Amino acid sequence: MAQKGIYKRGNTYWIRYADRDGRIQFESTTSERFKDAETLLLSRKNAAKLEQKPELKKIENHTFKELTDKYMSWVNGRQKAAKIKGYITGQLLETFGNLPLRRFSTSLAEQLQTDIINKGRKPATNNKTLNILKHMFSKATEWEMVESDVLKCIRKVKLLPDTGSRLRYLSVEECQALVNACDNHLKPIVVTALNSGMRRGEILSLEWDNHIDLKHGFILLEITKNGERREIPINNTLKSTLQSLTRRIDIPYVFFDNVTGKRYLNVKTSFKTALRKAGIRDFHFHDLRHTFASHLVMAGVDITTVSRLLGHKSLKMTLRYAHLAPAHMAKAVDILDCTLTGQESQAKGTYYTKTIQSAGVR
Repeated sequence: MAQKGIYKRGNTYWIRYADRDGRIQFESTTSERFKDAETLLLSRKNAAKLEQKPELKKIENHTFKELTDKYMSWVNGRQKAAKIKGYITGQLLETFGNLPLRRFSTSLAEQLQTDIINKGRKPATNNKTLNILKHMFSKATEWEMVESDVLKCIRKVKLLPDTGSRLRYLSVEECQALVNACDNHLKPIVVTALNSGMRRGEILSLEWDNHIDLKHGFILLEITKNGERREIPINNTLKSTLQSLTRRIDIPYVFFDNVTGKRYLNVKTSFKTALRKAGIRDFHFHDLRHTFASHLVMAGVDITTVSRLLGHKSLKMTLRYAHLAPAHMAKAVDILDCTLTGQESQAKGTYYTKTIQSAGVR
């Protein structure tokens, strides 16, 4: 039954009433029950008659430093990218310091973008910083450290267009040259990257008991950069490489320094040396991941499968490789043509049988 001052938005009931100053107020009951709306409306009307405003929780005037400390405490242990976020929030703290959260505005966030642009940083870096700032204020609102109006102002700032996404990958010959140029400790790490598509941190953190299952043929990553579980099949080349490694009972890690007994934290220097020996320029360790994905796509593996192997949350990130498969797409259309006309297709038999060419790199 309809009643003045009560209405629905979606499945939730809202109330409309005049406060003690005669100003019209709108309030959600957060309930789907009409009776709850009636009770709350009556309570608000009675409060207005008694010259009492509805109870509003007062939010203290918190600073950006307070938010940074609480945010990083929340991130650590929850997200794999805590180190990166720690670095960016540290930069934000240098910029904003003890500025009250209520002082943040659309203009202030846009000025942050401008400052980063003036420093010559790439759009991707700028967008990552802004996304973290937005997430910080989203959590600040949840933690009742600032009003939601401030969050709305921050969210109005649009990300910069980023058309310069890096996609550098090696040819099969370059892959072989790189592997041959690697020192003994680096070679199995590079082969693992080429045949699994894992990130450097994921590879160097691998443990025999927790991640490697040679019997069933897969690598299990419990917590990835995206915070999700991922299973990576082990092909013959990777299996042979892992089986050739020395395993010590007192060391849980797959890749470790034989002298110190500690796992490798970085292989930057030795990787640069290998690149120089192989005559490869403008290439980073992360590009081995691009090489893995690029050769899969060029071999005819569908984008959805590649996305799952890489651990991407959405296909948007994987679609950067789609342009590498023009022949693959042509064969797909050829198969449709033959299906509709009832003819046999030479492409049909080979459509799903290609494998990554670089998988054989040892």
